[in-house]
Amino acid sequence: MITLRNIERYFEYGPEKNYVLRGVNLDIEEREFVTIMGPSGAGKSTLLHAIGMHDTSWTGEYYFFDQAVHKLKPKERAELRNKNIGFVFQSYHLLDQLTVYENLEVPLSYRDIKKSQRDSIINETLARFQLTDKKNLYPSRLSGGLQQLIGVARAVIANPKVILADEPTGNLHSAQAREIMELFTKLNQQGTTIIQVTHSETNAAYSHRIIQLADGLVVKETAE
Repeated sequence: MITLRNIERYFEYGPEKNYVLRGVNLDIEEREFVTIMGPSGAGKSTLLHAIGMHDTSWTGEYYFFDQAVHKLKPKERAELRNKNIGFVFQSYHLLDQLTVYENLEVPLSYRDIKKSQRDSIINETLARFQLTDKKNLYPSRLSGGLQQLIGVARAVIANPKVILADEPTGNLHSAQAREIMELFTKLNQQGTTIIQVTHSETNAAYSHRIIQLADGLVVKETAE
């Protein structure tokens, strides 16, 4: 499903290149649940954003199903991302000028879904996450935990083929975190590929495989 070959990413500081990813080779199969772990600065989030096609300043080869991502134009990458990938960010990335309802509608707008059907999907998702009474509020009016829940709801609402999650439970209490991880497990069992970055051994235990990064290198892979 996802094939990475010799992926490298660096930042230039004067004449020097600071490598964040170094020669990363990785294969992720459809329906896998993969965890990326490592110390701070290891390149975990950078790798996730490369896979998510947000960051395009890397070199190497990236194949998403039969698409050679490294050969696509920016607009083509954006279309591929919007139709196939859902994101959960540690810092939420909700749109402050939109209500909760409108934030959830954004991923659906990239699909060919009628307005009446979008309304039904959004209302079902609001009920699923117990957010119905918050649908007309703006993110700034909500706690960090609620904003994270909305971020998760937004990621899953359009049934993406892949969910990329960067510390998905970092702002949730333990009961909420367990609910989110169990939701990811259920989605994975239904066919969604999950790739998460986490420092949590508890969260990592939900996955099939753990990839350890250090200094931008894949140093270890462990099957759970």
